[in-house]
Amino acid sequence: MHLFALSVSPVLCAMSVVQVFGLVAAGLARLTEGTRHERGCQWLLVAALAAVGGLCGFALQFGPASAAFCAVTLTLMTMIAVFDTGPRG
Repeated sequence: MHLFALSVSPVLCAMSVVQVFGLVAAGLARLTEGTRHERGCQWLLVAALAAVGGLCGFALQFGPASAAFCAVTLTLMTMIAVFDTGPRG
């Protein structure tokens, strides 16, 4: 029986959790538009944007690839929050 031993940094795992939290918060803010939960989810999104934005600065010490990955997550969160497919008029 073979076991795969992976050494994963706890810091990188924490960074991934923050990024997933940000994407989930952006999706929730979008899905709750027009409901009674809209305001709470928008505040959650603001907190998540601040967390992922701070993470971008923190990730610079791990190299430009880590910072770029965080920046892409921040961009995706912003695009999810502002993209509108509703009828124009």
